[in-house]
Amino acid sequence: MNQPGERAPAPEPLRLAQDLANTVDLENAESDQLRTLDGLVAFAGAHGIDGLSFDTHDLADARELREALRDACQAHTGTDVPAASAAALDRLLARAPLVLAVDTQGAATLRPAPGLTGAAALTARIAAGIATAVADGTWPRLKACEAHSCRWVYYDRSPAGRSRWCTMAICGSRAKMRAYRSRGT
Repeated sequence: MNQPGERAPAPEPLRLAQDLANTVDLENAESDQLRTLDGLVAFAGAHGIDGLSFDTHDLADARELREALRDACQAHTGTDVPAASAAALDRLLARAPLVLAVDTQGAATLRPAPGLTGAAALTARIAAGIATAVADGTWPRLKACEAHSCRWVYYDRSPAGRSRWCTMAICGSRAKMRAYRSRGT
């Protein structure tokens, strides 16, 4: 799901959220992997989420989750999550409960509640990964490119964690060139 020349993928807990957010290339809407139910099933299967049945409501929820996640990742660059996206995340996450599982060694992990299907099961898996990333401090490094025509979600591995573009070679260069031209220099 990575664009050519793009950064290394996010750590495992955030990979599903990153990959879902990147199921469409905004510069090429034809690339939308969630155009059809078959695309959603293929996405889930490619991420080891087999045996779920999806319907058209699940497809709409997956697309809404994708865009709301992208907005949340954009907030990691210093903007606010739009109210509609925050409300969508609240609604979708409320339908995707997690349970705390403790293994024989006493290790605790979050996992989707039993019986979840469709988009709720996908959302719960993403939520479990985000919860892990919040705990280890990596969640704020999952960002959406500042370029409005791009908004590709990437993992910021820079030492200061202040990266703004998915790639300096493309989006960063474009932004710097626009700024240079606007100064009339």
